[in-house]
Amino acid sequence: MGKKFSSDHVWIEVENGVTKVGITEHAQDALGDIVFVQLPKIGEEFTKSGVLAVIESVKAAADVLIPAGARVIKLNDQLKDNPALVNSDPLGSGWLVEVELTTPNELESLMGSVEYLDFCKKN
Repeated sequence: MGKKFSSDHVWIEVENGVTKVGITEHAQDALGDIVFVQLPKIGEEFTKSGVLAVIESVKAAADVLIPAGARVIKLNDQLKDNPALVNSDPLGSGWLVEVELTTPNELESLMGSVEYLDFCKKN
């Protein structure tokens, strides 16, 4: 499965049994220069649309809402010392967490990349 996108500008990707979550290019662009990322604790569980993380930029702070129910299994520790990774590579090395999905069927309601780009143009 490729990346899937939420209307909250969060992506989720399941690849080789690993599920990563991050924010989109659109979201990081709207936030501006990111200065701090508050991540959850390993083992913490979330239901769909729960506040997974908080990202602070020079402009504002924003909640990151998880697009499907999941349990956090790994944090992107690089973000502690280099939160700007979310700006420079939001769809790659700027990922936030790895999770174990608890409600994988919720991924079905998310958008593919073409749908998401259309959504961003309209909103």
